[in-house]
Amino acid sequence: MHATPNASNDDRPLDPFQAAMASRDSDVLTLVRDALAAGRTKMAYQPIMLAGDKPGVAFYEGLVRVLDEAGRVIPAAHFMSVIGENDLGREVDCTTLEHAFILLARRPDLRISINVSARSLADGKWRDTLARGLATKDNVGDRLIFEVSETSAMELHEVMIRFMVEMQPKGVAFALDGFGAGMTAFRHLKEFFFDLVKIDKSFVRGIHDDPDNQVLAEALIMVAHQFEMFVVADGVETAKEADFMTKLGADCLQGYLYGVPKFSI
Repeated sequence: MHATPNASNDDRPLDPFQAAMASRDSDVLTLVRDALAAGRTKMAYQPIMLAGDKPGVAFYEGLVRVLDEAGRVIPAAHFMSVIGENDLGREVDCTTLEHAFILLARRPDLRISINVSARSLADGKWRDTLARGLATKDNVGDRLIFEVSETSAMELHEVMIRFMVEMQPKGVAFALDGFGAGMTAFRHLKEFFFDLVKIDKSFVRGIHDDPDNQVLAEALIMVAHQFEMFVVADGVETAKEADFMTKLGADCLQGYLYGVPKFSI
């Protein structure tokens, strides 16, 4: 009687769900790559509002939108988490930076923030794009904010710190995105040069009815202010959330309460 050889895990076919997910990811990445190559991208902008008695727009966050051949937006949620580790993520960051410089040159009255991965800071194409943009006579560095997630900043913290030191004379500001939800230990905050933090949405949502998040958000705001950083409450969707975060000491508010990202501002 012959024994049936054991098949290794690597030889087992994907189950139907896994196969469908892998196929979808591959198709979406192809769509994104083709769109970038064809220049089918736009920027959408969401306002970040000043908190307190004198509300107004402090700055805008610029969010890249990738379009398919029919001009429809490819949802970022379908590809952003997949491209972070490969060259496509660097391409998206380059495209975002190019759009930002174009707007800043056209609108000297605006200040905008854009997302960037710490991995892009050592990318040659991205650095060339940055150098060209900052070399203009429009003082765009003073109106540019780079948003970096906690996870990204900590993964390459030495690279991030060196880049911050390099950008300080050029006026570029830095925001720590998703503050409280990532992996940044408070002891590391003094090593960075962040100008502001964005309290993660998970702490803001329904905070007026959540005693635990009230304590956590207040602690995060106190820590940020101790390190002389402005605080943005992200994900504000209701007036009650806005009022509560303002009372806790948030300096700025961002969320659908003040508008969805729009292509024109």
